Amino acid sequence: MDLTLILLVLGLLFAFIMAMNLGGNDAANPTSAVVGTGIMTIKKALILFSVFTLAGACLQGFMVMKTIGRGIVPSIDVAGAFAIIIAANIWIFSATWRGMAISTTHSTICAVIGYGIVKYGIGGFNASVLGSIVVSWFASPFFSMVLAIILYKLISAYLERHKDANEKRDLFFKMLLIFSLALSAYSFGANDVANATGIYVTIGAQIGQFPDMNAMILLAIYGVAGIILGGFLFGPRVIETLAFKVTRLDLTTGLAASISNALVVYLFTTIPYLVWGYGLPISTSYAAVGAIIGASFARSARSVSRRTSLTLILYWVLTVPITIVLSSAIYYALEFII
Repeated sequence: MDLTLILLVLGLLFAFIMAMNLGGNDAANPTSAVVGTGIMTIKKALILFSVFTLAGACLQGFMVMKTIGRGIVPSIDVAGAFAIIIAANIWIFSATWRGMAISTTHSTICAVIGYGIVKYGIGGFNASVLGSIVVSWFASPFFSMVLAIILYKLISAYLERHKDANEKRDLFFKMLLIFSLALSAYSFGANDVANATGIYVTIGAQIGQFPDMNAMILLAIYGVAGIILGGFLFGPRVIETLAFKVTRLDLTTGLAASISNALVVYLFTTIPYLVWGYGLPISTSYAAVGAIIGASFARSARSVSRRTSLTLILYWVLTVPITIVLSSAIYYALEFII
């Protein structure tokens, strides 16, 4: 069998595994609140998560796929895609094994950079796209934090005005929780499916002879299949933990954090694409951290753990050089073999 074909098949397999990992870990973020409050069972929440993640990936997933597949570097070949997906997976699994909270988005983007250095050299990058991505990584947690503070104040004010109207208040929470799940899942599908399959945009168009848009939709469906499978196989335990065993956030704080995170991810996906043709792949995990810090700060400044925040930043910083070096080394080795 041709080595290029082997690399393609193995790369797509690892892309599917990454998608399953995304589903297993991240399905809990939008679903835990509705499960914890008894509005939905885990199964029903996962079904709703799957529907809206698929919708987001198919309707808007191409916005970030284009950025990862063609925006940072001119194109990604089969060996490059393999090097990127392997480097990202090695770091993600290593970090997870050690209990580190890292970003799949950062891992993928930095692995693309590592490939680009070897393939195209320093001058081969689209500087405006890459610069915008890096800026968005700093900006998105900040915007999530600010928006969470605003939403917390608004939700708290509404509840204060209707503190005696129990039925109206309960309906408000129920509708807001379902809206939060739907928006979070949609935004997640629109932004994060590209982490697993966006590097195959050029390859899919070349091998399948598809227009770019068709290739991206097929890759989105492939990625979402992995996310859904991972969500149903591995998600329930994580959902159960967040829904019933974690008590740091009250309902108002959790809602403010969840909705602000979803809005920021959606806006960073959509607005840049409409303005200049490239959606920005941001870390939903770090946007969520910013939202949680903001909502917690709105409730009480003392509830924000500086040590935890600094640890998360440290892991983010480590992701950059490690995935760049891994991807560069793997692709450099493959160039001699192929």
